[in-house]
Amino acid sequence: MQKKLLPLAGVLAATLMMTTAACSGDDEQGGDSAAKPGEKVELTYWTWAPNMDKVVEGWNSAHPDVHVTVNKQDGGDPAVTKLLTAIKAGSGAPDIMQAEYQKIPTLVSADALADIAKEAGNLKAKFPDSAWNAVTLGSEALYGVPQDSGPMMFYYRTDVFEKLGLQPPKTWDDYAAAARKVHTANKKQYLGTFSANDPGWFAGLSQQAGASWWGVNGDTWSVAIDEPNTRKVATYWGGLVQEGVIDNKPMYTPEWNAALNDGTQVGWLSSVWGPGVLEGNAAGTKGRWKATLLPQWDATSPKNGNWGGSATSVTTQSKHKAQAAEFIAWLNTDPAGIKALAQTANVYPASVDSAAALTQPPAFLSNQSDFYTVAAEAAKIANPFTYGPNVNVAYSSYNDAFGKAAAAKKSAGFAAALTTMQQTTVDDMKNTGFKVAG
Repeated sequence: MQKKLLPLAGVLAATLMMTTAACSGDDEQGGDSAAKPGEKVELTYWTWAPNMDKVVEGWNSAHPDVHVTVNKQDGGDPAVTKLLTAIKAGSGAPDIMQAEYQKIPTLVSADALADIAKEAGNLKAKFPDSAWNAVTLGSEALYGVPQDSGPMMFYYRTDVFEKLGLQPPKTWDDYAAAARKVHTANKKQYLGTFSANDPGWFAGLSQQAGASWWGVNGDTWSVAIDEPNTRKVATYWGGLVQEGVIDNKPMYTPEWNAALNDGTQVGWLSSVWGPGVLEGNAAGTKGRWKATLLPQWDATSPKNGNWGGSATSVTTQSKHKAQAAEFIAWLNTDPAGIKALAQTANVYPASVDSAAALTQPPAFLSNQSDFYTVAAEAAKIANPFTYGPNVNVAYSSYNDAFGKAAAAKKSAGFAAALTTMQQTTVDDMKNTGFKVAG
């Protein structure tokens, strides 16, 4: 699940922001230091995934010459800040780092992640295109191996749908019609909410529609937040909010949590990790939910977006890049590593070969035996999406601009919020020293 975002501007300003997206500072800061015969290589791994020390035991027992020590860290921006501080200082960084996909461009621009394309070998076929694009930035470089992904899914209350004679919505038109029927039948109930405090959620919906908010070509970035696909998504939600048939409360608030529990929110556009949140907030509704693919803009060509996910990367300070790359390839592609990720760390592995490790549905959806089959389909059809080096700025602008639009309940404000996001993001990149096209 994605963490909430905190400002990183001060840290980023102090890093090597002018390096290109294709660079890696191996020659200056890291590079391999050959181990002597019989010498054990020691690697450190920063991660916030639960039980990762137990996952790593499988590697250590099978690879006595390369020992990995797990250091549990906070996720999100605190982890990025800590790593960038160590990179700037020239020491103290781990060999291996769990990095959210959205943070990889920031870390690459700061020369914190090594290119391991040669060391890792050809792994592309083992991951969905959307996950692979997140660790390559559309280049030949490889800045990590996909670890877990967050394909979006639609969760709905089966008892409410049965009572109202509703079918799971196949299209966004169907979703709007279902939202109207739910709210008409009970003015206290909503099929969903527009959340102005979850930019990653909105980015995933825009990704499904075909948007990619950043692009990079050599040392030149492009920004395309205010573009037709995202504008279509914003206008759609603005219309539903203005009509009053969905709620406008942010997610993860006490009010939203209560709505899940008391049955006034009967649907949720979420991600593969959604069952854990539902179980924590609405345990009494177990057995009344089911998951399906997101509604589609074009039912004949289904697409999806992601909300969350991370890679395992090697830092530029590592002295043992080859061994670190070998470990992260094992963790994310070997059947033993994938099984441990799924069953011990309780994450959804990004690998296309994860089905064998996901034999039982989440406990909260124990009545849906095909849950992971649906999740695999959702992951496979996710559109590529490129994040930029100042995601934190764009996301902060989303919170502000869309927060005002949602509160005003005027559809025009949703489209205008995109214009604000676009301008704020471009201005920040230029002011920080990036070369931006257009």
